Amino acid sequence: MPRTFTDPAFCGPGRMPSRTSRSRSGGDRRCVHHHGDSHEPAGAHVDAAGVPGARDLNKDALGGWATRPFTESRRLRDELRVTQARIAALEAERTDYLRRDRRVAGVLTHDAFREAAAAALRGSQRRGEPAALVLADIDGFRALNGRRGSAAGDEALSVVGAHLRELVRGGDIVGRTGADELAVIMPGAPLTGARGVAERLVAALEQSGPVTVSVGIAVDGGTAHLDGLLADGAEVLERARQAGGGRVGMPGRVQAPAEPSRGAIGALALALAERDRPTGEHSEKVVALAGAVARRLGLDSEDVERIAAAALLHDVGKVAVPDRILRKPGPLDEAEWRVMREHSLVGERILRAVPGLGPVARIVRHCHEHVDGGGYPDGLRDEAIPLGSRIVAVCDAYDAMTSDRPWREAMLPAQAAAELRAGAGTRFDPRIVDALLGYVADCTPVDYAARSAA
Repeated sequence: MPRTFTDPAFCGPGRMPSRTSRSRSGGDRRCVHHHGDSHEPAGAHVDAAGVPGARDLNKDALGGWATRPFTESRRLRDELRVTQARIAALEAERTDYLRRDRRVAGVLTHDAFREAAAAALRGSQRRGEPAALVLADIDGFRALNGRRGSAAGDEALSVVGAHLRELVRGGDIVGRTGADELAVIMPGAPLTGARGVAERLVAALEQSGPVTVSVGIAVDGGTAHLDGLLADGAEVLERARQAGGGRVGMPGRVQAPAEPSRGAIGALALALAERDRPTGEHSEKVVALAGAVARRLGLDSEDVERIAAAALLHDVGKVAVPDRILRKPGPLDEAEWRVMREHSLVGERILRAVPGLGPVARIVRHCHEHVDGGGYPDGLRDEAIPLGSRIVAVCDAYDAMTSDRPWREAMLPAQAAAELRAGAGTRFDPRIVDALLGYVADCTPVDYAARSAA
């Protein structure tokens, strides 16, 4: 029986034969789709070519189903990459958060600082550059914590850290190295660069408070040895602290001991008394009042001593005031007052020239500020005025009012007390006014005979 088979190439659309042909093997070669020769019922087969657009529709449908899995897969891969990038960013933020001290914003923790500082020193060593260290220690930090609590200590650290971040460069490493100690590694910086940062830090804190710092600086000699650099800086810092604090220690420089500053205070007070004896006597009485008020407010012995020194020297700048103004028997005119108001700045410059008297100089500068901002030389307000300056201001005013002047007689203590109360909250700190008047009342002898008669 002849074989019949289908040749797709032979019977494709447009190529269907009109008759049966025989294959080489002897079988009939015919198209099984030919209705006349097949056993399919008429109309059972419909060629797609006979339906307009059918071939294109099938092609588009198949193409859409074929590309849809690829498009979905690409979208999922893109979303995965975005998610992974976000996770990596969050991990980096978390790591950075854990590396930074939570009490001092922008400052690395001890361990994070050591890691970053060691890497910075190695980088400077590879480049053949110097690297400097600035090591700052808060003066009287333990006493501050004991007197005002850990919150005050944290605030002091935050203030010092904020000043350091403002002074250093973007690539410098700032971190904690102790309870009251902050350090800066300055890659590529020479000794002069570190000294500039340290001196500006000391000056800024003396101006703004609430604490002062002793600073030691050191320079890496190319060893990239962090512990050795920190030890060198600590040695210099300790010398600065022993010399009275509030200063910058330099490598190889032995600081003057703190004791001579006491002699300098006495010498300056004597010079003021010789220049104008009434001013010298006034200063001695202000010392007694200021020391008593400071103790009444619960300040420690170191603060009391510093405030007493400022009270003794608060008028030392008057040595630069001409005699015609200083000893004028009547009130000063506006031009004379402009000259007189310079004495607080002159006094500050004199005291800053004496090693160890930087904190005293700051108090002297602001003794004529008012709590409402109406004083001089800087127009400071409220807590921005150093506490010592506020104490000296009240005591100075009380003694001036209760002392004779060339143009008026002394007020009675009750009159002076009324004047202080009237100025509380505008010119004077109310808390300090209360402390002074309480001390004066406690020290005033009681006239029991007058009380009995009343």
